[in-house]
Amino acid sequence: MLDKSQDDSELAAVKTQQPIASEDEHRVLKFRPRTSAHPLARRGDPGEPALKQDVDRGPNDLARYEQRRDEPDDFRHRMLANIAAFAFTVALTAVGIWLAMSIADLRKTQDCVLMGRRDCARISTPHF
Repeated sequence: MLDKSQDDSELAAVKTQQPIASEDEHRVLKFRPRTSAHPLARRGDPGEPALKQDVDRGPNDLARYEQRRDEPDDFRHRMLANIAAFAFTVALTAVGIWLAMSIADLRKTQDCVLMGRRDCARISTPHF
């Protein structure tokens, strides 16, 4: 066991130690922002953009991805396709809800039977 005076002297020695830092550890690196969407396509000076178009339009211009269409857009056909997709989504949602409710009902009936009860089945009687 160590006595209390030895513990205090070791703690004081630890608290007064300073890390040794050399000049090689602290280095500031300068990063330049990319000016082209394709940094590997550069051929010339690293400061030059890869294409003259990038300078004219800017880096965030989406015009380079536009395609020319041979025929005009058919608005009526697009709206009918949207309506059909919406109807399909509604029908699929309704079938999913019906299926979830029927599975829950089946689970309740099965739990009732497994408990040993005899009045689990629903009996529908005609209303006169």
